[in-house]
Amino acid sequence: MKKTSKHVDLNFQKSGHENPITMYYKALYQLNDVVLGLVFLTGSFLFFSDSTVFSGTVLFVIGSIQMTIRPLIAFLHEVHLARYYQKQQKLNK
Repeated sequence: MKKTSKHVDLNFQKSGHENPITMYYKALYQLNDVVLGLVFLTGSFLFFSDSTVFSGTVLFVIGSIQMTIRPLIAFLHEVHLARYYQKQQKLNK
């Protein structure tokens, strides 16, 4: 492998335990999902009354933003792991 190559292999082998980086991102992803569910549930209840429809719509917009954050969390996790393992490979050489 050339040292000038900027190719990063994102295929990792799993070890017997979870990587702390993965645990962090899993927790962040799950927290986002719980808050997302609560935002949509609350927004849904607010649609039952004409006086709270605007608030319900705002919560649905916030929930939609959170749905956009989900793949962003997964992408940042992959980038973080790639950098971590790339750094580990350099240290092991």
